[in-house]
Amino acid sequence: MQWFPKHKRRLSMHHRILVVHGLFSGYMLSFLFEGRVLYALLAQYELSFSTLIFGAIGANFLGMLLCPFFLASRKEVKKLYLGSLGFYVVLLPMFFFPPNALWLPFILVASFLAGGLVSGWGFFLRDTVPKKDRMKVLCDLLILSNLVMLLLNVSAVFISPVASLLVSMGLLLLALYLSNGLEVEESLGAVQGKVNGEGKSPLFPLVYLILFITLITVNSGLMYQVVVPSFAHLDTLTSWYFAVPYMGALLFLRFLPKGLFLKDFLYVAVAMMGLSFVAFMMTEPTVRGYFLVNTLMLGSFGIFDLFWWSILGEMLELQENPSRIFGFGLAANLLGIFLGGSLGVFFMARGEAKEQGPVLALGVVFVSLGFLPFLHRQLRNVLKDHAFLQAFATLTTGEQESQGDKLKKLGALSERESQVAMLLLKGKTYKNIGLELSISENTVKYYVKNIYAKFEIQSRAELISLMESAKG
Repeated sequence: MQWFPKHKRRLSMHHRILVVHGLFSGYMLSFLFEGRVLYALLAQYELSFSTLIFGAIGANFLGMLLCPFFLASRKEVKKLYLGSLGFYVVLLPMFFFPPNALWLPFILVASFLAGGLVSGWGFFLRDTVPKKDRMKVLCDLLILSNLVMLLLNVSAVFISPVASLLVSMGLLLLALYLSNGLEVEESLGAVQGKVNGEGKSPLFPLVYLILFITLITVNSGLMYQVVVPSFAHLDTLTSWYFAVPYMGALLFLRFLPKGLFLKDFLYVAVAMMGLSFVAFMMTEPTVRGYFLVNTLMLGSFGIFDLFWWSILGEMLELQENPSRIFGFGLAANLLGIFLGGSLGVFFMARGEAKEQGPVLALGVVFVSLGFLPFLHRQLRNVLKDHAFLQAFATLTTGEQESQGDKLKKLGALSERESQVAMLLLKGKTYKNIGLELSISENTVKYYVKNIYAKFEIQSRAELISLMESAKG
């Protein structure tokens, strides 16, 4: 049963998933996730920040890790959107009144559900957005969510926290309205995404990416607990300028070739991050100091965020359940922020934040510089191979046969070896190749061994490289 009239479907699915998740994410950033609106509410009643803030981060982290084990389809993710957004809208009015015993449970449950929505969005991204368009869609998502966050932050500072909550409720109602029209039928992209075969496993590259995300976001946690409090007296300025460099970096990168972005600008981001903490250590907390520190720091965070969001977006086909890729990858972001924030609180308590915070941050920068080349090689290999498998699977039968003939002549393959090679290039497992050709799995392995020997290669990845060379 549909709750809303059919004219809502005039918004394309591509834009619908972007707007729904962007509105929700803006609310999450302004309220649940170290948000300015929540800080303003707590300050209004002179309540302690740390317990509630770190509790919310922990609940969000658990939501990203655990919800993917219960989300198996877009239909289930849609139900989570409807239930979670409804939960937010119904219970947010409690914050119009003085603190009560329900505040903490709401923040924890709402943060847990938010983690589930972030991870579950991977289903819609994989199934409705072509792979070649994902980086731009993710860039648009990050920009939209930060625009919404800025709107809510400015409302809280220039009007009141209650006014900001009223705007939040309106935006969440719009997201709820639009989420009811999310399509849940399995698409061709979803079916193709379930074919991974026996190419390079995404496990180790994903682990390396998670380690890098955790490492670099330690500096995000230091920013929240060390840098931001140092400029708290500039409340009017920080309420609107905080995310401007972040969005500026995203807009700049949106129009760059993806290869150039991955290859060059990560190093620029590392340098910007290092310079931002040096500037923080050497300048006074003035307006000029804030512009310098925040521009460098948030600009670098914009580059890093787009990097790992887009890489995770490209990895979605490598797992039958894309929410696990998104959930585990982005949970690393929260883990790094939690670790950095905890260290920042420790430095603040000892009165050493201005000295020790930047020293730790610069250590993170140097380790990141050493880790980046290795990470880049690992990601390039697995994503390059899988992109070819996906592209080959979408060729027409005639085009596939033409490519197969080139490969057959190049390696002097027998007819059966040529058939096995073609199925390898389609991403088929040994078991599925055997079923398709009515031969045993051991026989498939025998033919694969012969193919590799004739080409003097050791893996399917090298066969893919040969196939790409044969295209010319």
